[in-house]
Amino acid sequence: MIPFVDLKAQYTGIKDEVNAAILGVLDTCQFTLGSEVAAFEEEFASYSQAQYGIGVNTGTSALHLALLAAGIGPGDEVITVPFTFVATVAAIYYTGATPVFVDIDPRTFTIDVKAIEAAITDKTKAILPVHLYGQPADMDPILDIAKRHGLVVIEDAAQAHGAEYKGKRVGSIGDMGCFSFYPGKNLGAYGEGGMVVTSNPEYTRTIRMLRDWGAEQKYQHVLKGYNFRLEGIQGAVLRVKLRHLEAWTEARRAAAAHYNELMSDSGVATPEAMPYARHVYHIYAIRTQQRSEWQQALQDKGIQTGIHYPIPVHLLPAYADLGYTQGDFPHSEQAANEVLSLPMFAELSLAQCKEVSKAVTLLANQSMAEPA
Repeated sequence: MIPFVDLKAQYTGIKDEVNAAILGVLDTCQFTLGSEVAAFEEEFASYSQAQYGIGVNTGTSALHLALLAAGIGPGDEVITVPFTFVATVAAIYYTGATPVFVDIDPRTFTIDVKAIEAAITDKTKAILPVHLYGQPADMDPILDIAKRHGLVVIEDAAQAHGAEYKGKRVGSIGDMGCFSFYPGKNLGAYGEGGMVVTSNPEYTRTIRMLRDWGAEQKYQHVLKGYNFRLEGIQGAVLRVKLRHLEAWTEARRAAAAHYNELMSDSGVATPEAMPYARHVYHIYAIRTQQRSEWQQALQDKGIQTGIHYPIPVHLLPAYADLGYTQGDFPHSEQAANEVLSLPMFAELSLAQCKEVSKAVTLLANQSMAEPA
């Protein structure tokens, strides 16, 4: 079996470091926030080329609080994409604002910058680009549009730890960047976790209060806040894993390069990294019009795969109230019907890449041989 993600292999490689870090938290009993979280906030902010980091309990909370810190609320609109994990859109809803969708660029799976301006109204307050699969959105045009229209830019970098746009780390490019540390992420906790990074001290102050019941000091509740604190054990684990992140990222990039080379003559639609991007390959998604058949055939060969994501948000029943229908965002809808995520993790071996690529190439050859 070749797993889709192998968290056990990762743990085995850092077991002693992780165990010692967890025991350290048990000794200090700093289970919520505390010194390990504070240290991780500084280290991850620095890694992301931002001045401040605010640790929270999930990536969804990071998005939610970043939007609130930017003053987003009822009556406002936030522009984003429908081809993303549902948390991107849910966070907008939590503030009382309305998500406004624009389609993706089919080459990058990120927001089509040429479609943004037409979606702006007098209610628009922010643009929320998603660095999907580990590929940065094309940020310069987004920043230019935001500047001309007086909009806040909040990056959804939940899948893009360490990704770069023209040499600059994602999360530090817009006004705020939001990360998830869900266990399967490139930098994953041993539970839930998230962070907002920013170089704006006022946003930092507001988010720090909002995550801890709106308190500036204990029992001094300045804002109506939430219980969104990051746990001490997660901070300690993430500090250990952050030290390995660059090596793991390069291993992912090497695995993606192996896939690209091994499938270069197969006719398979493999991911395209943009010239401006350091793609970190949280997901390595190919495209096929015979996805269900290919996924079953790969499973039969002991190769696990995933689908990210099978239904664009504008077609989910939960968001039918937005009024969008089938056909409104054709590139998002086509991607949702075609993407198939192959095994991708830092410990993926060349032999495993060869086995996966051989199986995918065989399926592609069979598809081309079938009568039309």
